[in-house]
Order: sequence, then structure tokens, then C-alpha cells
Amino acid sequence: MELANILFEKGKLAGFGDMEVYYQRNSSFNIKVFESEITNYAISDEEGLSFRGLYNNKMGYAYTEKVDESSVDMLIKEAKINAMIIDSDDEEFIFEGSKEYKEVNNYNPELEKVSNEDKIKLAFELEKEALSLDKRVEAVEHCIYSESSSESIVINTKGLKLEDKSNLAFAYMGVKVKEGDDIKTAGKYAITNDFSKIDIKKIAKDSVDEAISLLGAKSVQSGDYEIILRNDMSANLLESFSSIFSAEAVQKDLSLLKGKLGEKIGNELITVIDDPLMEGGISSTGFDSEGVATKCKKLIDKGTLKTFLHSLKTAKKDGVEPTGNGFKGYKSSISIAPTNMYIENGDTSLEDMVKTIDKGILISDLQGLHSGLNTISGDFSLSAYGYLIENGKVIRPVNQITIAGNYFEVLNNVEILGNDLEFELGGGYFGSPSLKIKKLSVAGE
Repeated sequence: MELANILFEKGKLAGFGDMEVYYQRNSSFNIKVFESEITNYAISDEEGLSFRGLYNNKMGYAYTEKVDESSVDMLIKEAKINAMIIDSDDEEFIFEGSKEYKEVNNYNPELEKVSNEDKIKLAFELEKEALSLDKRVEAVEHCIYSESSSESIVINTKGLKLEDKSNLAFAYMGVKVKEGDDIKTAGKYAITNDFSKIDIKKIAKDSVDEAISLLGAKSVQSGDYEIILRNDMSANLLESFSSIFSAEAVQKDLSLLKGKLGEKIGNELITVIDDPLMEGGISSTGFDSEGVATKCKKLIDKGTLKTFLHSLKTAKKDGVEPTGNGFKGYKSSISIAPTNMYIENGDTSLEDMVKTIDKGILISDLQGLHSGLNTISGDFSLSAYGYLIENGKVIRPVNQITIAGNYFEVLNNVEILGNDLEFELGGGYFGSPSLKIKKLSVAGE
């Protein structure tokens, strides 16, 4: 990348030591259909470049969306000003590179060849399929197809040059069903970088089946219940509390896991993995934004806390090896993030798990995940939907309940691990099997 060489030459003349250029390009396609009409159609393409370098032993930053030689002087000037006014004592440095990088292929060129006409056709067919499944389907409220691709390049004056490219397609449907005065909604999606693997019939059927299964839902008496967190809900809860594994949060006293490395923090059934090399993982990558090679690691191994997620800065502060979890966009500075994080699969089917419960609730939906919980204390209080279980059988749907507890206690109170590992897309890619929890407090009638 010639622009990087120009920046490095001029940066050196301006007094910078080690320097780095981070380039990023993102493109997206989005379509939304409602009542056989296209209600939203958007195509975007953006690129940007960030420059950072050491000036008087302080790291200066600057970025631009104008990726050409006319931005060079501005970037150097802004980075120098930034370095002079920075008041942080944290040591930052440019990374020379890892000894070895694993190859990760998260880009499918065939996806780029799919015509916009075929993408639009898929969205219309998805809506049509759902409406045809049951007379109680009143509307398909959300019918979305989106596609994105991204490319990033890291180059520095220590000889490092890395390139990464990925793409994916996302199809989502949300349906509304009605029976008498009772209205329920549900939604499902598929995510892949192989357009041919998007199963319209399955997305539609799963959405409609779940919405219909909730018709007639009512609350339950308040009390402590045995709980099954369905795989998707457990994955969402893991995402919501994933920041507890960030070394930065630990160092800032924002995680109760501080000082607990090597200690038991969950039931021995629980193993939590962050695997950036996972085949088919939406967040798979061979290196992070700092150029550190990524690796698979067990954060919790059979209930014992083994490691935190580290960037270069947090690893140096703790005197450990970085884990390859320092990520950024061209506009932002480095922050710690998971990649493909999941609770390892168990060996019990959801059906058999239900049979073990005398009186409990299968949780199929959680609301308020970003407002009804405290990631520092682990406490949560969340509105929920699900199904009442009595004597090992699902009796009826349940709504108007709130479940409350503590995530650290949940990890310790897992009694059975399902064999139905499923991933959910959020601020990363999070997965979990269904979990049977000894008990949680349920507020109902």
C-alpha cells in the first residue's frame, strides 16, 4: 500500500518513531419488505484509514475517510497534536508481529456474484412463505435481507503487513399471529456467507411455529422455579456478560473476576471458549487489529477460570501473552472484544432435559438484556417468555413474568448441559447449548 509508505516517510521527518497504518473498507446491501412492497433499500460503501505513531514516547492517533495522498499532512499533524496532549501513563507500542499466523478463510467470492434481483426475490419469497403457513399469521412485520463485506489491512514500520477479508449474508423474519384478541410475535434468522444455504422454508416455519406456540400464554405464581435457559437465550445472556472476561475491565475493577484466575467460578460442566479460528465462525480471523495472531483459548475450563481476553496493552500490564482480542475500526482506538465465544456442548437433548423437571419454566425469550442487568455485580432482572413444565412435560406457554438472579450463581447452578449448541449474532458471535439451572426467582402473578 503506497500511501502507507508515504505516511511513514513523512512521519519520520516529523519526528515520529514507530508507526502503523490501519485501513478498513466496508460495503453493505440492505432490503426490507412489508406487504409485498419494498420499504427500505440501501447500498453503502465506505472506507477509512487510521494512522498512529510514537511521538516523544506517546502514541498519537488520527484518521481520515479520504484515502489518498492529500490526507497525509493532516494525519501527521493531527497525530502529533494528539500525542502531545495525551495524559495517559499507559504504555503503548507498535507490534512487530507474531511468529506464526493461522490461515482463516472467511470470504466467499460466490456471495458477491449473487444478483440484487435474486436477493430481492428471496425477501419476497420469505414473506410469502410465512403468510401461507397458517391462517393465524396476520402479518410479516419484518422481512429483511442484508449483506456485508469487509476488508482490513495492517501495516507498520516494523515490517508487519497483514490483510483480511470477510463477507456474510443475513436473512431475518418477524411474524405476528392472532387468535381472537390474542396476539403474539416471534422472529428467526439465518446467517451465512453461502447464499444457497439460506433456507427460506425453515426460517418461515420456525418463526410461525414459535409465535403460534405462545398463543394463550399467561403468567404463573411468583416463586423459585427450576429453569431451562434455551440455547439461544443462554447465548444472549453470555453475550450480555461477556465483558467480565475483558482484561481491561478486570484492571479497571469493573469485573468481579479480578484476582480469581485459577479459581473455580462455575460448575465443572461449564467450559467457555473463545475461538477465532473456528470454521464457519462469523467472527473468525487470523489476527486482531494490532496484528497479534489469534488463538483458541478456554476462558473457563470445567468451571475454573483460566484466562482473560487481552490486547497488547493489557497483556503487558499483567505480564502475560496477548490473546489476540484487541480490535478497532479505523475511527476508534483499540478495545477488547471476543470473537466466536461459546459454552461448550453437553450430551443431553432438550427433550430429556425437560423430563427431569417437576415444576419449572423453559425460557424462550428474554427482554431488556442491555438495561436489566449489571455486568459488574452479575445481577439481572429480565422480562421473559417461555413454557411451563410440570412432571416432565411442557404444559402451556408463559408470559408476563420476570426472572431474576446472578450470572455468577447461574454458572455455578447449572445442573445439566444440553447437546444443542447454537450461535447467536450480537456484538460478536456467541453460542451455547440449553442449560438447566437449579432455580431462579420468578415474579409473576
